[in-house]
Amino acid sequence: MAPEYLKNIKTMFQYYRHLGIETLNKIPEDSIHWKYNDQSNSIAIIVKHMSGNMKSRWTDFLTSDGEKEWRNRETEFDNDIPNKKDLITIWNEGWDCLENALSEINEDNFNTLIYIRNQGHTILEACNRQLGHYSYHVGQLIYLGKMILGNDWESLSIPKGDSKSYNKQKFSQSKRVQHFTDEFIHQTKSK
Repeated sequence: MAPEYLKNIKTMFQYYRHLGIETLNKIPEDSIHWKYNDQSNSIAIIVKHMSGNMKSRWTDFLTSDGEKEWRNRETEFDNDIPNKKDLITIWNEGWDCLENALSEINEDNFNTLIYIRNQGHTILEACNRQLGHYSYHVGQLIYLGKMILGNDWESLSIPKGDSKSYNKQKFSQSKRVQHFTDEFIHQTKSK
């Protein structure tokens, strides 16, 4: 089970990284700090928070608690990323940390108990917890992107109104054994 799970979870993280960077690439420079209201977070804040969380959770994750003493979570909500170039650098730092950590997981350490805020997690539980957290925030990024770009937004999935034609195309093909993860990898490599 471990190899199949690891392949799948790595691809799912890559999928959400891909959706996020596609959104960041669409957003104009002057919109990275836009907020719906004072209680909302901007794209820059969400990226900064995600990156801070990823660095804390995945640095030395097999041997140290995922809530690092050096993390200052509250400052992740300061809207102070100066530009889009720095925003994308911060985005990539977090995801690179995650991907490096995932590459350390193997069948020998798959059952290692790790800790997040002093609470024990199996690697499977920790990965699922973080996948839920990151997909939640990527959804927020996409929604903000739609709000910022309005009618200029280009869908990252099946566009509204295209479900029938998309399904017709999919069901006109013979059944495939190919899993979502394999299809996603193929699609992103062909771009």
